[in-house]
Amino acid sequence: MQVTGRTRKRRKVIAEINVVPYIDVMLVLLIIFMVTAPLLNLGVDIQLPQSTAKAVQADSQPIVISVDKDGNYYLTLGTAPRESIDAETLVKKVSAFVRQNPKVPVLIGGDTRASYGQVYDILPGLQQAGVTKVGLMSAPVQEKKR
Repeated sequence: MQVTGRTRKRRKVIAEINVVPYIDVMLVLLIIFMVTAPLLNLGVDIQLPQSTAKAVQADSQPIVISVDKDGNYYLTLGTAPRESIDAETLVKKVSAFVRQNPKVPVLIGGDTRASYGQVYDILPGLQQAGVTKVGLMSAPVQEKKR
């Protein structure tokens, strides 16, 4: 008996994963994240002075916000005396002052016994008031006497 015609060859099954489509998707996602990352600016810009930093020289009197150990706020606008104030009124007053003087520096000083949360609570309000940069105040390091 002769077999005429073609004999069919069976193809072997390839047991490898084709990774080319995954690489294409990864590169597209990488490009998307590279383009959108600079557009996301969700944080509040603050400048944290070092303990050995020299005093900041400013042309105008800064707005100074103080937080005591109990979380009470105190406001000093320019040369005005320090006054006790609640958070909502603080934001309104700072907003009005910053609209008149946009370049005025804003400084926050927190008591060392105050929690970080008590000092941080005022930052979103300052951002809504139009303050773009906030400095945190610190006292210079004093050398210990022997």
